Amino acid sequence: MASVGPSAASTQPALPSGPAVFKTIPYAFILPEIVCGTWVWILVAATSVSLPLLQGWVMYVSLTSCLISLLLLLSYLLGFHRNSENWKVLDSLYHGATAILYMSAAVLQANATINSEFSINGPLNYQLNSAASFFAFLTTFLYILHAFSIYYQ
Repeated sequence: MASVGPSAASTQPALPSGPAVFKTIPYAFILPEIVCGTWVWILVAATSVSLPLLQGWVMYVSLTSCLISLLLLLSYLLGFHRNSENWKVLDSLYHGATAILYMSAAVLQANATINSEFSINGPLNYQLNSAASFFAFLTTFLYILHAFSIYYQ
């Protein structure tokens, strides 16, 4: 008969704290998510926004998710989780929901890129929008990868 005492609970992997966050999958994806999301925000801000409703959503999603991911990273670095299993659920739900929001933002940014191809503002806006679309899809992939890799620990 198997015991369900403290020895069974110790087989669960501990949540990382401090610098170990950068060495542990999926938590090591948080910093690239922040960096790529920041690039989306910077590149969209550098364009002359021709479709404010579309690119406004892209800016909102990228900026909000960067800030929340930064807070999540700081909470892991400072050890606020205290090795609670609820943090895994929170982390998975946050990254899953953000992946869906980022997918919608990436598609809207791709649409803005297509619309800016023949605009009067020239090829610079098209190139900036193309780069923003690339980073938006890359960030979406990172969030999806993070959300699903929690289950395979």
